[in-house]
Amino acid sequence: MDEFDVLIVLGGPMNVYEEDRYPYLIRLNDAIFKFVYENKPYLGFCLGAQLLAKALDAPVRKNRQREIGNFEVNLTEDVAFPVFQWHGDTFNIAKGAIKLAESKLCSNQAFRFKNSYGVQFHLEVTPKMLEEWIENYRCELNDEGIDPSSILSEFVERVEVYKELLWQLLSNFFSIRVE
Repeated sequence: MDEFDVLIVLGGPMNVYEEDRYPYLIRLNDAIFKFVYENKPYLGFCLGAQLLAKALDAPVRKNRQREIGNFEVNLTEDVAFPVFQWHGDTFNIAKGAIKLAESKLCSNQAFRFKNSYGVQFHLEVTPKMLEEWIENYRCELNDEGIDPSSILSEFVERVEVYKELLWQLLSNFFSIRVE
């Protein structure tokens, strides 16, 4: 990873604690640990945020319920923004990290540690990606009693806002200066 200056890790259907089933998670976690402690910029979405928490030695575990669909995330009591969620796990905020956002169903939605950021939500999802997720993980929706057409239609209504938020996040992230 020495040849890379920035690392962005997206989500996935696996859980960070499933190393027996997905052995590459061990190497990925080691790489993230090294990257973070070299103070290089890192951004993790969902699984990527959970991997960052784990690399910082914070527990990652099942959330009290899955968070799937279009939700609000709060930066403060008075400042919220819409995001798309699809996760069943959560993480603690690591020692030395700063909590940045929370939601009603998941108290840790975003955090920062030095030049590393983890966000539990998905601003990177496109309508096509969501259609594929719905097709591939319909059993999760059924388990939660979620109507696939309603989350897709609400997502499509909000997709431009999600794009704007993603571009703002990426613009801020890529403005990080590494000393």
